[in-house]
Amino acid sequence: MMDKRSNLNGTDVSQRQGGAMSTHVKGRGAQVRPGNRFERVHYQIDLEHFDCVDIEEDGYVERLRAMPTEYYFDETQSIIAENNSPDIPFRYSLNPYRGCVHGCAYCYARPTHEYLGFDAGLDFETKVMVKRDAPRLFRDWLARDAWQPELIAMSGVTDCYQPAERHFRLTRGCLQVASEARQPIGIVTKNALVVRDADILREMASCDTVSVAVSINSLDHELARSLEPRTSTPSARLRAIERLSSAGVATAVVVGPVIPGLNDHEMAAILAAAASAGASSASYILLRLPLAVEPIFVDWLRRVRPSSAEKIIGRIQATRDGNMSCSQFGGRMRGTGPIAEQIANTFQVFAAKYRLDRHWPPLDATQFRPPVDSSGQLRLF
Repeated sequence: MMDKRSNLNGTDVSQRQGGAMSTHVKGRGAQVRPGNRFERVHYQIDLEHFDCVDIEEDGYVERLRAMPTEYYFDETQSIIAENNSPDIPFRYSLNPYRGCVHGCAYCYARPTHEYLGFDAGLDFETKVMVKRDAPRLFRDWLARDAWQPELIAMSGVTDCYQPAERHFRLTRGCLQVASEARQPIGIVTKNALVVRDADILREMASCDTVSVAVSINSLDHELARSLEPRTSTPSARLRAIERLSSAGVATAVVVGPVIPGLNDHEMAAILAAAASAGASSASYILLRLPLAVEPIFVDWLRRVRPSSAEKIIGRIQATRDGNMSCSQFGGRMRGTGPIAEQIANTFQVFAAKYRLDRHWPPLDATQFRPPVDSSGQLRLF
């Protein structure tokens, strides 16, 4: 059940080139709406046959440009997702939000919005589901007799520290529950907002029940702003690594996604910067473009890097056996072929150079203590 909540107004700049109207939505990674693969009907905006002056004076085009963020309450009664993928290092994950305002053009999670009847393009980053009961549901999950404590990942799908978290504070609420229960948590984020919760993370780190991985795929602020329009800047993410590591939190960097021909040459510099900031481990992920993600990313590429778009597309395909994606376990995160091997070798060399090739020991699940569930009922034993 969905209950529409509120919106945050976006801003935009109108442009006219040769008398043609631009409906570019500022601050959004996607500028297209791929058809939902589960729906038989989808719509497209076609302004070609309208009088430009009339519809601009009517404000219709401006409303198209000013794409607001809408939040919907998600009344789901489950909060923990389980997977059995052999190339994912966790079995359970917790996601307080569905959809993500960060708007990364390459985001592999975009097609999950199609299950809700939305599209993977602009809907994914402008219509965000908020699981407002997430902390309560998490508490009740951990309080079950059947729960055998092991790592739970936060941001297994969408970023738990996306801009919505500033207002709804659901991630913080879930961390408070985890800290009380001494439940191991692994966080992956590209938002420096994670530093806000340094007090809880420091307490959890003292019990060896938390780790944080910060995703950085470029140190070029202009590229990052275009590719990941509403994320924290690369420098802010490096400062987050520094502050968390200084607080005693096990902190890693994820170089990803690595996009052949676009940002793969930055890998060494990213690893050096992360090590200097205090990261103690590193990993990388190669770009993959499943389902509707492909047309969204290709559209972005041809708009933002038109002169090199075809070269980059060719290199992506060279790592995916001529395709743009791969769903096979074991290969989807790393790719195949000479370019993929070169990226892997580069990572190994520089991760070793900066001492980021160390593997963390598992977080400690032996200290787990079931929390009191939301009913307040105490346990007999």
